[in-house]
Amino acid sequence: MENRIWEQLQTKFVRESILSDSFLDFMQENKLPVDTMMAYYRCAIMEVETKFKVLNEQFSLRYDRNPIESIKTRIKSMESIMKKVRNKNLPLSLSSIEENIRDVAGVRVVCSFLDDIYMLADCLLQQDDITLLERKDYIQNPKESGYRSLHLIVEVPIFLQNEKRNMKVEVQLRTIAMDFWASLEHKLRYKKNIPEEEAELLAKEMVECAKTSAALDSRMQDIKNRIVMGEED
Repeated sequence: MENRIWEQLQTKFVRESILSDSFLDFMQENKLPVDTMMAYYRCAIMEVETKFKVLNEQFSLRYDRNPIESIKTRIKSMESIMKKVRNKNLPLSLSSIEENIRDVAGVRVVCSFLDDIYMLADCLLQQDDITLLERKDYIQNPKESGYRSLHLIVEVPIFLQNEKRNMKVEVQLRTIAMDFWASLEHKLRYKKNIPEEEAELLAKEMVECAKTSAALDSRMQDIKNRIVMGEED
């Protein structure tokens, strides 16, 4: 019964927001501008991703190690963007989306160690074409769920045929352990048919797992520091 009600609410939401006449008219009238805007965001992602790849290559040559384990990128779907427009009660326009929704373009950098996160963030922000708009440190101040990561909203220029355009990109930096936890938490968050009491117990279990993950990161960082100190001696 609860499942059926939830599905009906979801269907109603989609019809009223994503498939509303105003949204369909907006998409029809702005198809080329929307496609162009999304292309700009993809270009911004390429700019930021390249910066991190260059840093990783430099560290490989200079220190014989790679601080970056992997780089993942994503562009929000128009459905996700429109949900944010609706939730934030924003005007339905491309300029409003660009100005107010800062995470349309995303770059996730998975690092080997805790100190790599802050080192890479500093290296990125020291570059003269990068502007920091917002910083949220969920490593020092984890979310209630246990989520940990360093979030940066940056502005980066892209160079087009006849203009330079500044675009916003969300950068997430996290360790392998943080990424593993976040990936599983994301999958479990949308599981259905879980009784409320059991869901609360699972949420507490996930927080404990996050603490275990944080302890592992701390121990691995300590081991790395001891090895480095031994090499210097």
